[in-house]
Amino acid sequence: MKFYDFEIVIEKEPEDEGYFAYSPGLPGCFSNGMTIEETRRNIRVAIQQHIAALLAHNQFSSSFAPLNAARRGC
Repeated sequence: MKFYDFEIVIEKEPEDEGYFAYSPGLPGCFSNGMTIEETRRNIRVAIQQHIAALLAHNQFSSSFAPLNAARRGC
């Protein structure tokens, strides 16, 4: 099993309550939430689903920018 660390950015919504998050290393991957903690949980799920979809379509590659790619045994 591989584990990746992706940078995430969480910003306050400018015209709404809550927060917006995205991962610069995964174009098109974003989420939101009412609190920073909820937003952090939501973007983690979004990243997992985004990577799963890319892998299912053979589109995940090293061109995406994980902060740290480490191979760990289960």
